[in-house]
Amino acid sequence: MTSPSLTPDPPDEALIARMAQGDEDALRELHSRHSRLLYALGTRMLRQPDDVESCVQDAFMNAWKHSARFDSARASVKTWLVSIAHHRFLQELRDRPDTPLEIEDWDAPVAASDPTDRILASRAVEVLDANQRHLVELAYYQGHSHSELAVLTGLPIGTVKSRLRLALDRMRSALAVPAKSTRSESGY
Repeated sequence: MTSPSLTPDPPDEALIARMAQGDEDALRELHSRHSRLLYALGTRMLRQPDDVESCVQDAFMNAWKHSARFDSARASVKTWLVSIAHHRFLQELRDRPDTPLEIEDWDAPVAASDPTDRILASRAVEVLDANQRHLVELAYYQGHSHSELAVLTGLPIGTVKSRLRLALDRMRSALAVPAKSTRSESGY
């Protein structure tokens, strides 16, 4: 009796290359691998499931359109997808009218994300001091730009950038994730 050949799943980079050739199955597989993480980030930032759904789909479509421009020397596929989604979430936040949320909206339960993502995020944030944590939350969860952070905190913009970079490096170290690039990946 012959057992079926077990082939390992292709690496993310191979899926991106296949996407660049128009392979929709590669896009579906990439979505299957990384959508939970993007939904968790989107839920934390946007708090509105319909907006999260739309933005995550937009992020994957953007990845599809620009898959030929992916550069593995700049970032991993996961980092690239998070960057694309994060920019889309920020745009959604900027496009929203400036209306404050009612207290019930702030207290409303949100769908639970993958516990692994939550545990890893908590572990990474725990290594930060209060000032670093505050900057990270303002920048990555509330969508403030570096210049807005400078105004909000009263710090020079160079100090804001340096402190954010140090905070992200500390978080990376806590998770033992090697840094590939500190440059912006918004060109995708």
